[in-house]
Amino acid sequence: MSMKGGVTALTRRNYKLASDTDKPRATGIVNDKLLSDYLHQVFPSPKQGPAGASPRKPLGLQDLNAHLEKLLSEGETPEENQPVEGRLGPQPVVLDHTSGFEGLLFVDDDLLGVIGHSNFSSIRATTCVYKGKWAYEVLISSQGLMQIGWCTLNCRFNQEEGVGDTPDSYAYDGNRVRKWNVTTTNYGKEEKLVEKDCAVWKLHGDPTVLVTVAHIFNHFAPLMCKVYLVEDVLMNFLLGILEGGGSVDEHPLIQQLLDLFWLLMEDHEVNECLKLLMMSLLRAYRFSPIIPDLGFQIHYLRLTTAILRHERSRKYLLNNVLYPSVFVFFYIKTPLRVKEAGLEELIPTTWWPTHFDKEANKAEEEDRRGCKVLASLVSSSVVEELQVQILRLLLNNKDKTTGEASRYIFLNKFRKFLQENASNRGQHPTALCPPEYMVCFLHRLITAIRTSWDEGSRKCPGSLSSEDAYVPPQLFYNGKVDYFDLQRLGGLLSHLKKTLKDDLASKANVIIDPAEIQTTSMDDLDEDEEIGAAQRPLGAAAIGGALARPSWLSSPTLGRANRFLSTAAVSLMTPRRPLSQPEKVKVRTLAVEQRTEDDIEGSHGNDGLLLGRPLEEPDKPIADKSLLEIIDGIVMMYNLSVHQQLGKMVVVADEVHEYAVALKDTEEKIARCPARRSDIMEELQKSQKVFAEKLNHLSRRLAWINATIYSKEKMLDVYWLLCVCIRTIEHADGTGSLFAFTPEFYLNVAMNAYSALKNYFSPSNSMEELPGYEDTLTQLATILAKHFADPRIVGTDIKDSLMQALASYVCYPQSLRAVERIPEEQRVAMMRNLLAPYEQRPWAQTNWILVRLWRGCGFGYRYTRLPHLLKTKPEDANLPSLQKPCPSLLLQRHMAELLRMDKDMAASFLNSVLNQLNWAFSEFIGMIQEIQQAAERPERNFVDTRQLKVCATCFDLSVSLLRVLEMTVTLVPDIFLDWSRPSAELLLRRLAQLLNQVLNRVTAEKNLFDRVVNLRLPGLESVDHYPILVAVTGILVQILVDGEKQGFFMSTIRGTRLRKSFFLPTDTDYISEEEKQKVEVMLAFLTEESKQAAASTPTSEEDLCPICYAHSISAIFKPCSHKSCKACINQHLMNSKDCFFCKATITGVEDYNKPAS
Repeated sequence: MSMKGGVTALTRRNYKLASDTDKPRATGIVNDKLLSDYLHQVFPSPKQGPAGASPRKPLGLQDLNAHLEKLLSEGETPEENQPVEGRLGPQPVVLDHTSGFEGLLFVDDDLLGVIGHSNFSSIRATTCVYKGKWAYEVLISSQGLMQIGWCTLNCRFNQEEGVGDTPDSYAYDGNRVRKWNVTTTNYGKEEKLVEKDCAVWKLHGDPTVLVTVAHIFNHFAPLMCKVYLVEDVLMNFLLGILEGGGSVDEHPLIQQLLDLFWLLMEDHEVNECLKLLMMSLLRAYRFSPIIPDLGFQIHYLRLTTAILRHERSRKYLLNNVLYPSVFVFFYIKTPLRVKEAGLEELIPTTWWPTHFDKEANKAEEEDRRGCKVLASLVSSSVVEELQVQILRLLLNNKDKTTGEASRYIFLNKFRKFLQENASNRGQHPTALCPPEYMVCFLHRLITAIRTSWDEGSRKCPGSLSSEDAYVPPQLFYNGKVDYFDLQRLGGLLSHLKKTLKDDLASKANVIIDPAEIQTTSMDDLDEDEEIGAAQRPLGAAAIGGALARPSWLSSPTLGRANRFLSTAAVSLMTPRRPLSQPEKVKVRTLAVEQRTEDDIEGSHGNDGLLLGRPLEEPDKPIADKSLLEIIDGIVMMYNLSVHQQLGKMVVVADEVHEYAVALKDTEEKIARCPARRSDIMEELQKSQKVFAEKLNHLSRRLAWINATIYSKEKMLDVYWLLCVCIRTIEHADGTGSLFAFTPEFYLNVAMNAYSALKNYFSPSNSMEELPGYEDTLTQLATILAKHFADPRIVGTDIKDSLMQALASYVCYPQSLRAVERIPEEQRVAMMRNLLAPYEQRPWAQTNWILVRLWRGCGFGYRYTRLPHLLKTKPEDANLPSLQKPCPSLLLQRHMAELLRMDKDMAASFLNSVLNQLNWAFSEFIGMIQEIQQAAERPERNFVDTRQLKVCATCFDLSVSLLRVLEMTVTLVPDIFLDWSRPSAELLLRRLAQLLNQVLNRVTAEKNLFDRVVNLRLPGLESVDHYPILVAVTGILVQILVDGEKQGFFMSTIRGTRLRKSFFLPTDTDYISEEEKQKVEVMLAFLTEESKQAAASTPTSEEDLCPICYAHSISAIFKPCSHKSCKACINQHLMNSKDCFFCKATITGVEDYNKPAS
């Protein structure tokens, strides 16, 4: 068919006339009997005998639709899969998207729909007919010029001539209502095709005995380039060879047949035939129905394996066909319909976590038994073994007789595929390959790589095993591996090469010629490439001698980073030789397609991928260096889309939980429903049935996903990948400043892989069962603790990710214990970084980490969810913020020692905490004022969701900052109460002022805070009296009950209105008896102080500080002579040297005493 911008779809046979039952029936105009006879004559039944032989049912216009449906159903052939004479091609007729098209066309995934996007595009179907009468149907979905018809094998299309425009084709143009065969005639005129066409459409002639095989292939070869013959004849013939079972090696006929193809057919004919055959296998594998033992998939994978065993065919397919289509062969799709996969027979009884009844225990046992059977079927199936065999064939590095080995072709294609996906990630992610395909491919590739690695290790004693595999750090800076535009930990590669050139020379013996290092920006490098290599500066100086620049150094490369590297002449010297006479080895940064085997594996005097080994890196042999780059690609692929897809598959488990909760709620409603309300009972029972059916379906589907995606074997693969990343980061960290060359995705994958093991693979599998689990947790904790504040890491996103990962790490008991197991020096360094001032850095995550180390020790701070939310929202055990408190006394002790010993650090840290608390609480008060005003307006009774979220965040930050202050006051009270410290008085005054502000805003009767809390707006659930008051109470108790400066502190909070009900909330489940007694003591002390303050002579307003109105004037500024209290001026001078009032520069502050009157 040919079209101009049209949309066409092939449809199955489904005739249906539009209903006309809505129109009023006409009576009295046409005789019913005459109309019935006429309709029976026009639409006779094929089984109907002679007229009058049997009585016929009266037929009217209103019955015509049903009559036609009956006639059409009687005319359908009962067995559609039976071979029919005169037809060649697969039974489901689809569009030939591999070779039977011309122009720009968009074909649907099911190969049934097509859209033309160029001038007169043409496309064929996958079926040929040569005898009899045939017809096919299409559904025209848009207007436009289209020609639909038939063509012969010899018909060739182009952008100007489509079907009907050539002598070998015939077409109908529905737009102009004409038929075409070179010339055009009106449609409907009775004339036949010209005589010369008759011979084309019919096979005729006597059979001829062929003498030689070459003569056979001379006629046979052109037919093997037709998709319908390849898919219906050749593929089925090859599948028939393997039907007997047994190993693929036991069927050499396929290898011999492929040898004949390459011997007797033209190369372009063999290429086209293999391409069509592989695409047919891909389609057959992709659309095969799912059964538990995956028998259909095994059928096609065996043939694929047999074809790829042929060396020349394998290399052609690797070079031209398999990427990225090969990923289809490694995908085991999840059945959309449970009946399709036979899961009802394997798991007859389902169970879910909220399934509690008399049969629950039995159902759980039967469900788990069925899941184990399913898991054993899938995991022990030969499908995964065949998929790994395919990859082992593609990773063969010994087949060098016909050119480059398969492994290096695979490696270059794999790297190119990663580059395209990485560059396409931001705009159209996974456009080149669906992520679910990449998940399965990653697991098979890990298995194949580890098998190949261990085979090489056994042949090379002393080399690393796959269990200890890692990527050496020199791959990140020696230019042998292309990392495209991916971000490095230290920033852009061009910047690192310029700033770390001396470190490269001293640590890795890599010397970059200074004359070749361009000072231009990365954007200027793009312009340099356009100018051309001929205009670039020539000449190089290497270790005291002038060398002419080699011609190969001017070759263009892919990626901006590599374009920079291609301008640098790199010299390497062997460290075992004297430095005065180094052995100069010139290397270049090559694009993926330009590399050879020597560039990867190395040769005499060339270490290949391991070129430029740093002095700190152990010189341990690695059997196959090319496998290092594939492992590096696996890590990159996990970062691109695999982790994200693993998270998406968890949605099925979430749906099971949601439906289980809904079913339980429905059953409770049924139990409470009164007997007299049968209508409500009926609706509830219908809902119960729907929820139960959906749960049964989702539970079986979840069992399939657990068996194929979240199985123990797949968990071990992800765990191995985590260990590879950890070892790689540790070795790169040992190189010092060269650690900055490490790509960011290694840290990302280490954090994400741990998250996947903890959250995605449980509860069906547990991390505790993994080998070396605790040691791995400790290693990862060491990385997080060391690098979250590493100055070598400059990327904002990766630093935030490290901070968030560490914050999540300290929430769980097992991972927190791992943090406590890291060396003491690193623990202290981590706490020192956490106590850095909360300025010019993302301090919120740091504060959360300190709070989580304290939770469980603070006043009334033993809750997992706020008490007022326990009744409204259920607990979620997976959220880090809702974990049971697990404080770290060890890390608290480190914090106390640091603050006690380093007075300057303690002062700067606490001043920054108080600054941020002042900001956060002030922002919160401003936000709730706006919310209250918006809620009171009659014309606008809603508040912006984003505004509510910001308000709740400011409140949570205020509470967390108060908890950090409580932690500090409890652990190191001397910071506030030891007057020998120069900052103690100022810190205590500031703390008292802020607590005074919080209490006045929160505890006043009928205040703004109360009104907003009582609104109970969605998004402000965490805003309540309890969390902020218990935090303030913890600080007050520590200072007023356990401290020694009660009198000084009371001078600041004297005007605060305090109520006992706020300090002793009604819900006191999380407050101990000892804490209650301390509150009673504190309230008694505050009451007595308030009485004394009321009886004392009030201070004149003129003597109060004009800034805070809380303290007497005690300081005078020089030279302007303005006055305030010491606390206000000291706090002000921390940020500004200008006077409050006149903006003059303050040169000094002196004590002020009011003169006697």
